Amino acid sequence: MGARPDLLLADRLPIMSEIEIGRAKRGRRAYSFDDIAIVPSRRTRDPEEVSTAWQIDAYRFDIPVLAAPMDSVMSPSTAIALGQMGGLGVLNLEGLWTRYDDPTGLLEEVAGLSGHEATRRMQEIYTEPIKPELITDRLKEVRAAGVTVAGSLSPQRTKDHVKAVVDAGVDMFVIRGTTVSAEHVSSQAEPLNLKEFIYELDVPVIVGGCATYQAALHLMRTGAAGVLVGFGGGAAHTTRTVLGVAVPMASAVADVAAARRDYLDESGGRYVHVIADGSIGSSGDIAKAIACGADAVMIGSPLARATEAPGRGFHWGSEATHAELPRGERVGFEPVGSLEEIMFGPSRVADGTMNLVGALRRAMATTGYTELKEFQRIEVVVQH
Repeated sequence: MGARPDLLLADRLPIMSEIEIGRAKRGRRAYSFDDIAIVPSRRTRDPEEVSTAWQIDAYRFDIPVLAAPMDSVMSPSTAIALGQMGGLGVLNLEGLWTRYDDPTGLLEEVAGLSGHEATRRMQEIYTEPIKPELITDRLKEVRAAGVTVAGSLSPQRTKDHVKAVVDAGVDMFVIRGTTVSAEHVSSQAEPLNLKEFIYELDVPVIVGGCATYQAALHLMRTGAAGVLVGFGGGAAHTTRTVLGVAVPMASAVADVAAARRDYLDESGGRYVHVIADGSIGSSGDIAKAIACGADAVMIGSPLARATEAPGRGFHWGSEATHAELPRGERVGFEPVGSLEEIMFGPSRVADGTMNLVGALRRAMATTGYTELKEFQRIEVVVQH
């Protein structure tokens, strides 16, 4: 009998130095995007020569940006707008747009609430059942605009609504949760078997989050086209405070990129895309995520600052509306400009919240790279 592939891969992993936390516990040092910096190389390029294009499965995009499936940033109209700009807007198929015929009044109400009142009211609003016919209507609206159609469900609701999603003609399906494993054990209900599910589905699937080498490797083995990297680090998350669980993103992305490399060998050439999802608040974070090995980024808070954002200056995720244990909050942001200005400029601020793509181009040009996959090899340093 041959050796297990995961054991063979584990043998190749470098021994990481651990720090003694106490006599009974040791831990590996991990780094956030704030802890690292990109190192200039010996050559530079003109920003006009830089390509920010990437491709996943049969779909090519001009910019490596996916909008997070959050009601505060993605409506059918903003998903269409981002698609027309060369990115990918992912609709939250468990959000207000699939629970109510017209949620604009409720979005205005949420924007007008204060403090803990907002959490209580959002919990009430999100008890309205998801309507399959609205899933169909929203996805068809995006398709009619001629852009790539993507929608997201949590692992818990995927079985219930996936037929409506596929029948509506989705191009790409996202299974997104705080953390998603390939081996969920439950004595209460039959868990979603990711490998069987993805095999039977006719569209590419992006799944996550994950934050470790081993968890990512198992997700890649399910047949996913891409994995989301991130756990508890988003601007609207309180997962670290509520559950005590979080992984700094620079280390998480680099670990998952290593799993991608080893799975490429194990599978005989199958490339799974790594998408950084969390703790990306500025253009510099996008550049650092790709430098650590990401193929693209999924962002929420930077887009919540757009004047067209459905959240009207506020930002929240599905964790904030949990009926029993909210692990997120409604965060306020000052709008800085239109969605197009946030993506492509011109910028009127110097804090990295506008012209995200222009900043990525300049970062790549300054370090001498013209392609994203090349830029993944750039040297980084730890700032201590």
